Amino acid sequence: MLSAWRRTRRWVRGLVVALAVAALATGTWWFTLRDPSSAAAEEPVTRTVTASLTTMEKTVDGTGTLTPAVQEDVSFAVSGTVTSVAVTQGQTVTAGQTLATVDTLRLDADLLAAKATLATAQARLDDAQDADDGTSTSDAQIASAQAQVEVARAQVDDAQAALADATLVAPVAGLLTAVDLEVGDAVTGSGDSGATSPQGGDTTSTAQFTIVGTDAWQVEVGVSDADVALVEVGDQAELTVDGADGTVFGTVASVGLLSTSEDGVPSYPVTIAVTGDQEGLHDGVSADVSVVYERRTDVLTVPSMAVSTVDGQTVVTKVEADGTQVETPVTTGETADDLTEITDGLTEGDSVVLAVFTPRATQDGGGQQSFPVPGEGDMVFQGGPGGVAPGGGTFQGGPMQGGGNG
Repeated sequence: MLSAWRRTRRWVRGLVVALAVAALATGTWWFTLRDPSSAAAEEPVTRTVTASLTTMEKTVDGTGTLTPAVQEDVSFAVSGTVTSVAVTQGQTVTAGQTLATVDTLRLDADLLAAKATLATAQARLDDAQDADDGTSTSDAQIASAQAQVEVARAQVDDAQAALADATLVAPVAGLLTAVDLEVGDAVTGSGDSGATSPQGGDTTSTAQFTIVGTDAWQVEVGVSDADVALVEVGDQAELTVDGADGTVFGTVASVGLLSTSEDGVPSYPVTIAVTGDQEGLHDGVSADVSVVYERRTDVLTVPSMAVSTVDGQTVVTKVEADGTQVETPVTTGETADDLTEITDGLTEGDSVVLAVFTPRATQDGGGQQSFPVPGEGDMVFQGGPGGVAPGGGTFQGGPMQGGGNG
């Protein structure tokens, strides 16, 4: 019984040794045939692109600050004591809406005095005309009286306008960002700055109301001396504005003629008017502006990486219908960003090679082999069987995970 068990144990031990030898031989075959340095592992990987029609633009770029296109400082043109303030800060007003009023006692008196002066002048003119005897003296008297009437009539017009100005109205629609006026304040009108306060008390001489439009915006950017000649009024612009969703569009509203200098470099102010009904715009936020001074549509282009120079000739590697690659001469036009215009040698839909990569194995200290393919991700082989895995994936001790079978 013991002898049979020993014979069985020797047989099992011999089988294990045989299996180990076989496994070692199999592993040697695997590493010999699947070595990363083999020709299969170094097979080039190509990426192709299609020649397509696109829109090419040339731009002048700058940075500015968004401001309201409408910002009005509004104050009384006449002097008086404030009798009412009809609005509050933060309120939205319409054009022509009443903001405040001042008393009209002095203004009424001025109008009455002007009308009396006009009546007197008109009576003198009537008398001169009645006494006209055809002499040069009479003619001179009539002309003088007529001039006095014209002056008196202008004074009446001015007095009537001043009386109307006792009611201050909004010249534009917008948001009231400042209301620096209260009932009882004495104002000195901008039309008669030399007037004194009729009632004493506080005298307001700065802007009493500030109205900011909320439906029209603009950005001013500085354009260099070399680029300002490229920009014209009416050119379209694209803006990236902090806080706004998506691209904001505008047009060039004005190009300044006088430059300013910073560090010896001249810069010209270019004003961009925002167009359309844009939301999310706020005063004082930063805006990156691209003024499009040239735009061409349906331009045949390929990525610039697909174009090279061989023996002084501009070429691309064209992929034929049967998959063969042919070095094809082309004529190029302008470039924009990473695209190159093709004016001859290709047609829309032609495939060209963008780049050719040959994977090259590297091994780190932990026995991990990597085959980086630019643009396609890294293919990692860990701890044993290796090989190039098209499209990526990982071999871990044998079968590839995520990329098919090794």
